[in-house]
Amino acid sequence: MAEQKTITYKQIGSPIRRPESQRKILIGLGLNKMHKVVTRQDTPEVRGAIAKVPHLVAIVD
Repeated sequence: MAEQKTITYKQIGSPIRRPESQRKILIGLGLNKMHKVVTRQDTPEVRGAIAKVPHLVAIVD
């Protein structure tokens, strides 16, 4: 069985004073606190969500 690729990302921005849609994207990504780090499967859906809030999320090596 092939190994699943993963992506690790971190919340670097606060959702305070951001549109509700951006807050919902952060919650969908599993982020709710500053500097929280999450590892997920690397899928187009996760990549697309990260691309919608690049000012709030950073990809960690």
